[in-house]
Amino acid sequence: MEIKILGPGCPKCKTLEKVTREAVAETCITATIDKVEDIVKIMEYRVMHTPGLVINGKVVLCGRVPTVNQVKEVLIKNQ
Repeated sequence: MEIKILGPGCPKCKTLEKVTREAVAETCITATIDKVEDIVKIMEYRVMHTPGLVINGKVVLCGRVPTVNQVKEVLIKNQ
C-alpha cells in the first residue's frame, strides 16, 4: 500500500502523519508512507484544504485530522 500525507508542514499535517503511522503499525499493514510538502504536487491531487491522506493514488481524506481508529478504518477499507 502506498500512502501519501499531503501538507506544507503545518501542525495538523504533522499530526496526520503521526496518526497514520500509528494506524499502520497497529493494523500491521505493509505500507510506504511519504510526506508531500510541495504545494504544486498537493494541488495535483485537487486538495484545497490540508492535510490530505492519499492511499494508492486516491484521496481518501482532506481538511481534517482523524483519530487513529478512523485512519485504521480507512486503511482496511482501501487495502
